Amino acid sequence: MSALPAPAGEASAVPCLPVRFFVDADADPGLLPRLLTPFARRDLTPDRMWSHRNGAIMHVEIALTAMPESEIGLVEGNLRQVVGIHLVTRVVAASFARAA
Repeated sequence: MSALPAPAGEASAVPCLPVRFFVDADADPGLLPRLLTPFARRDLTPDRMWSHRNGAIMHVEIALTAMPESEIGLVEGNLRQVVGIHLVTRVVAASFARAA
């Protein structure tokens, strides 16, 4: 399953939505690869990943412009299970579907 939208003129079998995940977690050298694992397991490539460290806490944003709607809750649940996670916030909105 790909996070890319269907080519023009083709109807997508799975509805896709733009989504951003905001994560606060303990700063740890293995955190970023662990956060990408739920996406890789579903053959999804984030369009953007941004992170910064503030003392002992790492703030991370992972964004996809088109993620299968059926996978959003599953990925969010997987992110919440990553060791050291304090907070996961999911934002689904059409307003940033074209953001690059």
